[in-house]
Amino acid sequence: MKFQTCDPHLIPLKLLLEADPSLEHIEGYRSQCWAMVGVREQEPIAACLILPKHRHTAEIMNLAVQEDYRRQGIGSRLLRYSLSLLKKKGIRKVALGTGSFGYQLGFYHRLGFRVQECWRNHFIDHYREPIYEGGIQHKDMLRLALDLSLWEGGDSDPAQQPEGI
Repeated sequence: MKFQTCDPHLIPLKLLLEADPSLEHIEGYRSQCWAMVGVREQEPIAACLILPKHRHTAEIMNLAVQEDYRRQGIGSRLLRYSLSLLKKKGIRKVALGTGSFGYQLGFYHRLGFRVQECWRNHFIDHYREPIYEGGIQHKDMLRLALDLSLWEGGDSDPAQQPEGI
């Protein structure tokens, strides 16, 4: 597995749609984002799109891993790689929005993100089709943030770590 930056338009839409089911939303932020990918056999199997917001802040807009490769640590490694790059760019705060339940909430907490606020009915008001996970409809978006000045995961290079880490 190799982690690298790339042009966001080189990431297959099918992969980005794994994390955000709205093509309209993806097309709205994609061209303005920094892009990082996890590549296996010259094909991107994981992607992270990050939108620079202000001088020292950025927002993770999309973090996706192909279904066959999930729960193998690839998403964690890609996110740590991405956060390392952001820290080197002088970004101090990284924000993101996610559903109020499900695997992804624990995933982000394990990597140091903390809940900042809740946007009620976000997924109802901003997505044409309902989004379900485990038979439950996502309604509210939790806004999470990470203070990169306190983050200690930036010292190691996840691109160089063995597969199992």
